[in-house]
Amino acid sequence: MTKIDFSGGVLRQLSPQAFLALGMGELAYIRPVHVQGKQVYAIHAADGTTLTLVDDLAGACVLARQNDLDPVVVH
Repeated sequence: MTKIDFSGGVLRQLSPQAFLALGMGELAYIRPVHVQGKQVYAIHAADGTTLTLVDDLAGACVLARQNDLDPVVVH
């Protein structure tokens, strides 16, 4: 995995499109959502695209890892 040095204001120099692409193919953002009154976990690509819904947090993390993505839980 390539490490990026974010010191020196590098993020401020990114275009909105480049910022959205940051982490694509590497990260999966997982957050709780409510669907029909039930809490499930949405797995999102780095650009915010919803990839799938999973019944529990552990399952969401396993699914992300099975697809070579590092899970990041957000609230």
